Amino acid sequence: MDSQLNRKKHFRRLLTYLKPYRLPFVVAVIGMLGYAGVDTLFFYHIETLIDQGLGAGNSTILVYGAIFVPFVFVLRGVFNFVSTYFLSYVGFHIVTTMRQQIFEHLMRLPVSYHDQVSTGDLISKITYDSQQLAEATSRAILTMIREGAFVIGLLSLMIYHSWQLSLVFFLIGPVIGKVVSVVSRKFREVSGKIQTAMGNVTTTSEQMINGHQVVVMFEGQEHEAKRFQTVNTATRQQNMKLVNIRTVSTSVIQFIASLSLAAVLFIASFPSMIEELTPGAFTTLLTSMIMLLRPLKQLTNVNADFQRGLAAAASIFKVLDEEQEKDTGHLKTDRVRGELAVKNLTFKYGTADAPALSDISFTVPAGNTIALVGRSGSGKSTISNLLTRFYDYETGTIELDGVDIREYELKSLRRQFAVVSQNVTLFNDTIANNIAYGGRGEVSPEDIQRAIKLAYADEFIDELPQGIETIVGENGVMLSGGQRQRIAIARALLRDAPLLILDEATSALDTESERHIQKALDNLQQDRTSLVIAHRLSTIEKADEILVLDHGKIVERGTHTDLLDKEGAYAQLYNMQFGD
Repeated sequence: MDSQLNRKKHFRRLLTYLKPYRLPFVVAVIGMLGYAGVDTLFFYHIETLIDQGLGAGNSTILVYGAIFVPFVFVLRGVFNFVSTYFLSYVGFHIVTTMRQQIFEHLMRLPVSYHDQVSTGDLISKITYDSQQLAEATSRAILTMIREGAFVIGLLSLMIYHSWQLSLVFFLIGPVIGKVVSVVSRKFREVSGKIQTAMGNVTTTSEQMINGHQVVVMFEGQEHEAKRFQTVNTATRQQNMKLVNIRTVSTSVIQFIASLSLAAVLFIASFPSMIEELTPGAFTTLLTSMIMLLRPLKQLTNVNADFQRGLAAAASIFKVLDEEQEKDTGHLKTDRVRGELAVKNLTFKYGTADAPALSDISFTVPAGNTIALVGRSGSGKSTISNLLTRFYDYETGTIELDGVDIREYELKSLRRQFAVVSQNVTLFNDTIANNIAYGGRGEVSPEDIQRAIKLAYADEFIDELPQGIETIVGENGVMLSGGQRQRIAIARALLRDAPLLILDEATSALDTESERHIQKALDNLQQDRTSLVIAHRLSTIEKADEILVLDHGKIVERGTHTDLLDKEGAYAQLYNMQFGD
């Protein structure tokens, strides 16, 4: 019962997307009805051609028929074009709108949602599911209206010639309805499984492509091929199930219809019926009955399309119904001073047993630098994620210029931060556009050049044939790690935010690259409140305060010299890197 209510709800919701395109949809419906009407008109005149033309030997009727037939097919072609074009117009506009909605909604969902759902699955919803929705529903509507109108036209023609014989077809209606009802449920189940299977195909493909070098290096080709074969085979099996259900149901319905046709022929053999029907009327009746089998088959198949479209709609609406990132703040500010205070902060990820942070407190005066060090999983990056409200905390407070960060509008809060992390994200665009991505509003070429110089990126950009107009490739694949890092620093410089988060920005670089990057970072940190998450302790020796974290707790704090003198956890980390 609940699933039926959900289907109705999804269908009604789908209709709301149709409202802006009501006029072209009405034109499409007129085209479909016209198409069915022309076909019915053609069969209506068969009786005249046979009885008054061939039977009576009237050649004039046959001449009129010769003129009539091409005219009918031209008219039929016009109606077919109108219905197909305008229905496709509506369908593609709806899928474009829906894709845009999913894309924009995914950007507004919290980071925690993206942590739980695979990228491939989400891409599948934007591409495959939305396309299935457009194709399936357009095909279903076209068939339901056009073939449905044709069935009504043929039945009306049959009743006109002999209501007694036509009655047989009405008796099989409830039987066909029951078959369609049973098959519909199977269609929905299999269609839902196909959506999931296609998501798995996309996810597995994406993982292989993104990790291609790892796959090749560790000879994982056979393993990946087997894994893809598993999900690929599952998709094929579900599609074959759909084909089997559709084929069997069509055969059953056509068999039931053939029994009714046999019954009609048997009844028509009675002398009273033979006397009542003319050859033309009987031919028209028989032709109409035979022609009914095709639209009945189409109407049975359309159920599969319709159910597949509804399954795709349910998958898309599930994403669109996900709650957006909460933005309860009302405070807007152009630029803060940069004073940061974290008080008794405790945070736990989702259903995790242990908290990632336990009772963390520290203060960073405006313009100062604080460094976070510790083993992997000690909670360093969690702090930076909470500062920018990628996750919301419940216990404790984080204050910016004495105001709880939850009081700020999310957009306004995040404008106060520039982030440079170990994993640099670059877009498949020019170097100039990647750097300008960090700016607000119009960014001048002079601003970009200034950021490039301060980031020491001009050393390699000037050597490129196309300079700042060089396309960096997907995620900067055309550049080295150090070059990508300097572009990220230039982007942060252009943003000119009062607070800076450096998340292990030099940990993956060689010594030469690190020396260049460190100069650029020194420029970046000028007059900014900086939070530095460091793996290499040599990069934080000048920090105003260093916090040593372990299992989500601050175990030591102080300057570089103070912590070495204590000979505690920091000194151990330092000695591991540099020796005694």
